[in-house]
Amino acid sequence: MQPESAMTPGLDVTVLVSVGRHPLTGRVRRADQDARGVELARSLANAEVRLLHAGERNESSDAALRGYLGMGFSELALLEQPEGADVLPALAEALDATSPHLVITGERAERGEGSGLLPYLLAERLGWPLVSSLAAVESVENGVATLLQALPRGQRRRLSVRLPAIVTVDDAAPAPRQSAYGPARRGTLEASMGPVSNDEEWAKWQVQPARPRPKRLKIVKATSARDRFKAAAAKSDGGGGQVLTDVTPTQGAEAILTLLREENVLQ
Repeated sequence: MQPESAMTPGLDVTVLVSVGRHPLTGRVRRADQDARGVELARSLANAEVRLLHAGERNESSDAALRGYLGMGFSELALLEQPEGADVLPALAEALDATSPHLVITGERAERGEGSGLLPYLLAERLGWPLVSSLAAVESVENGVATLLQALPRGQRRRLSVRLPAIVTVDDAAPAPRQSAYGPARRGTLEASMGPVSNDEEWAKWQVQPARPRPKRLKIVKATSARDRFKAAAAKSDGGGGQVLTDVTPTQGAEAILTLLREENVLQ
């Protein structure tokens, strides 16, 4: 959390949230990146945070959206849209009416198209700057926000952007807190109708669950049973290994951390 003196009093922040899907079970839930955006907004001192969602409303989506209310909010603004509608006009109209200083959203949705283009189209429609892969908001002074952008291999870049602006967060942002059951049930979903624009391209698509592709088997050309047995029992050659000898514990630990980051085990 940044010190109070670093933040502009009365900072108005809107977080765009969506209905997510668990990657393994497929269960409807709050979206992870959007929840990280909510957590980032809560860390801003003297900020008035508003949650906004545009999409179809049903029993499962209400349960997922209440996961955001359980992070410490009393209400969530819901722009009802029919299935397959383009939510861009509704969101643009709502943000233009409320004029927040900062809009925070995830990199991409976990359901639907999930193309990651919505923040960019929204920034183009509103004429606002956009910063992607946000890790932290360091300060906001005199209408200018100092942001920390996440780069590959754990690097960070400090940027200054004039408000209003749109920022997107990914896995580098702070992990979201758990959703409390009581506040999630007590919070209200303030539903209203926004402009509806049918997505004609999406209506032509055929959506089905993704299936893992079968691995290609290595074709072994052998003339005898002995050669075929040797090929099947042979160990695969590793080409990316590195042998470390006569190194200090610090050098060994750094090599292990580098490998774990390259394999995306550590972020």
